[in-house]
Amino acid sequence: AAELFTTGEQDPDLLIRTSGEQRISNFLLWQISYAELVVTDRLWPDFGEPEFCAALEEFAGRNRRFGKV
Repeated sequence: AAELFTTGEQDPDLLIRTSGEQRISNFLLWQISYAELVVTDRLWPDFGEPEFCAALEEFAGRNRRFGKV
């Protein structure tokens, strides 16, 4: 972790993937190992506050186990 570009930054708790893509394309693989993913069909230029609030509401309703069974 000390050799990553994001050294010193906290790992994200939430990754929002726009445009309906169901893959992460090697984006922050190490850092998002315990992050929750929210996928939306909205394209990035059209992604605004209502979509962000909806993603946060979905995230807030999840039971996070951080790798535990």
